[in-house]
Amino acid sequence: MTPKDALSFIAENEAQFVDIRFTDLMGTWQHFSMPAGQVTEDTFSDGLGFDGSSIRGFKAINESDMLLVPDASTVFMDPFTSHATAVILCDIEDPLTRERYDRDPRFVAEKAEQYLKSTGIADKAYFGPEAEFFVFDSLHFDVQPQSMGFKIDAVSAPWNSAKEDNPGYTMKFKGGYFPCPPADKLQDLRSQMVSHMIDCGIEVEVHHHEVAAAGQCEIDMKFDTLKVMADKLMKYKFCVKNTAYENGYVATFMPKPIFGDNGSGMHIHMSLWKDGNTCMYDEAGYAGLSDAARWYIGGLLKHAPSLLAFTNPTTNSFRRLVPGYEAPINLIYSQRNRSACIRVPMYSKSPKAKRIELRVPDPMANPYLAFSAALMAGLDGIQNRIEPPKPMDKDLYELPPLEKAQIPQTPGSLRTVLTNLANDHDYLLKGDVFTKGLIEAYIEYKLLNECDAVDLRPHPYEFYLYADA
Repeated sequence: MTPKDALSFIAENEAQFVDIRFTDLMGTWQHFSMPAGQVTEDTFSDGLGFDGSSIRGFKAINESDMLLVPDASTVFMDPFTSHATAVILCDIEDPLTRERYDRDPRFVAEKAEQYLKSTGIADKAYFGPEAEFFVFDSLHFDVQPQSMGFKIDAVSAPWNSAKEDNPGYTMKFKGGYFPCPPADKLQDLRSQMVSHMIDCGIEVEVHHHEVAAAGQCEIDMKFDTLKVMADKLMKYKFCVKNTAYENGYVATFMPKPIFGDNGSGMHIHMSLWKDGNTCMYDEAGYAGLSDAARWYIGGLLKHAPSLLAFTNPTTNSFRRLVPGYEAPINLIYSQRNRSACIRVPMYSKSPKAKRIELRVPDPMANPYLAFSAALMAGLDGIQNRIEPPKPMDKDLYELPPLEKAQIPQTPGSLRTVLTNLANDHDYLLKGDVFTKGLIEAYIEYKLLNECDAVDLRPHPYEFYLYADA
């Protein structure tokens, strides 16, 4: 779509406003709105100024002027505004040099796709994320020097089964996978979310309740190329949260909001293609995998301790990555086996369907950075012919202790994976896809504003353990 086409789209949909959006380094959409008449063809070339020093991980105050350059191909109508509003996603440039900004997540994704083509290994990488989330009836939290805590409620949660005003049909812990209504009380809400996603240009394949009892849900999108899929995931989160809000609920992509039940992951399906043919299939290979696919897995597993800094980017992420809740903590691969970090889906015998599923990530990830980092790790595996450990088709959670101890597992904290990223990031620097400046800024922000901020504060459970000492 050209700028002229985008302006025609705005006019045909009688948009009164145009919402200008971009993604910050941590993966949050930022925006401002303009009257539709203020947007012209020149806007798409001249750009729109903003203060980069006010955005997390971007510029210092002495170099704060930056430009947002609208990408005409991304225009869509916002389904939630009272006044008809068109949305355009933007790229970020330096206003003096007009060079793309290396900490713009969309630019990282674009460079990752360019680097893939430059290697000659493939010309397209397809990504299919399965982002899970919780829908709560209420969510309250308080963080004060003298008082801390949170309170969550969901009508379907097991702790509500004894309440006199509960309508019934609560779920058991870990009992949320696929029950029909009235146990699944969010059917209509998810359908409404899907309708909004379709209006925003997302092709949706399926929606359902997930394992955790207190309103855990999943909506699956059809796969797409890396940057386009990351754009769609930002729309996905926007639709989920706003649909919930309009209906009096609170939706969160926080990986582990509830103790004792499953957390929310974001399994990512990946495949490489060249000249219209898959690079992943070989009938003679284990699970039908080609050498390239196996080496791609080798790269993912080798770099997982640093890769998780982008795919599992919060302190809360590592409350999910623990044994016993279907969390894929074992750095191994397998066909069909969901206890492995990487699964090879076996639903179809078609070569075109051959792909790998990275099960570690969670939906707090910035999709542009997470998809790009995963691609770079996989490509490093192919380029260096990194052999993964032998596949295991056993239930890895039920292995004898001695055998289980031999299997490497995911790191246990955000601080650890950030340290690993500081020591292992050369694979990300190839093709200038990630820059040292981006990686350093990302690590610094996460350590100071998340790791240190959490570690310095007393935890409510510590009072249970120690207050009577």
